[in-house]
Amino acid sequence: MFSKLVFSTLLFFSAVGFAQNIKTSNTVLMRGEPVRTYSKLPALNKPAPKFTLTDVNMNDQTLDSYKGRYVILNIFPSVDTGVCSASVHHFNEEAGNLPNTVVLCISKDLPFAQKRFCGAEGIKNVVMLSDFRSDFGWNYGVEMIDSSMKGLLSRAVVVIDPSGKVIYEEQVPDISQEPNYEAAIAAVKS
Repeated sequence: MFSKLVFSTLLFFSAVGFAQNIKTSNTVLMRGEPVRTYSKLPALNKPAPKFTLTDVNMNDQTLDSYKGRYVILNIFPSVDTGVCSASVHHFNEEAGNLPNTVVLCISKDLPFAQKRFCGAEGIKNVVMLSDFRSDFGWNYGVEMIDSSMKGLLSRAVVVIDPSGKVIYEEQVPDISQEPNYEAAIAAVKS
């Protein structure tokens, strides 16, 4: 009898703990159609979740690699689409004018495709990083979990200050639209 009570109590507290760790999905649009993402973006004024992503030379890059600088995360589905390409170009132009700031362009594209894109397009002021073998999309809540885009990242921008705290976030409501570049840049300059 006592063992059943202990087992039931442990089971109850395990279920409560599991329920508290479940994230709530978020909904964005793709040309007006709803698409769910794993969760919501990291909260403002909280430490940014750590990550390890792969650069165009197949090296691991972590958030700690950029400690002490402002970090703009330009997150998108694929560099091979018009809107994603436009966001990389826009941030590439802006990045050269932002002191103590790095722009990380993050997608599920393979590093080889990212490197090809940067070479062909003359992209030199941003860092391309791939989430093809990490849990970044889950940790940042941006991985799409349904629709034909399942497994890709939604369009979002997160700005992290030099201490590692999130100071700006935008989950673009419709992934077929560009982010609010001015607001992200203003977060760095404020």
